Amino acid sequence: MNKQERLYQQAEELEREYRIVLTTALSECAAGRWGLFGHNEHLHGYESPKELGDLRALAQAINRFRARVGVGPFSLHDEFEAARGRADANAPGEPKQAEVWLLRVAGA
Repeated sequence: MNKQERLYQQAEELEREYRIVLTTALSECAAGRWGLFGHNEHLHGYESPKELGDLRALAQAINRFRARVGVGPFSLHDEFEAARGRADANAPGEPKQAEVWLLRVAGA
């Protein structure tokens, strides 16, 4: 196995770990734990879940490996970050959003 293949394999391992952390966090959110999607980040005293920092750190590491082997960025994390943030008043709450994302991750 050459260096490129090892780097690619390491990126794939980190992507599997990312999916495990994301699935766990989504399951907790779907069960009623708010914060993962940041709908209330604008409120004073808001604390982001620990998993969010873990996901961001994993995504950075994945993207470093991917860049070294000439593969594009890890789109799942980019899409997750794009789905975060303050939502419209009539938008589904975080638990429902998490349910949709669980189906999405399971199908990936």
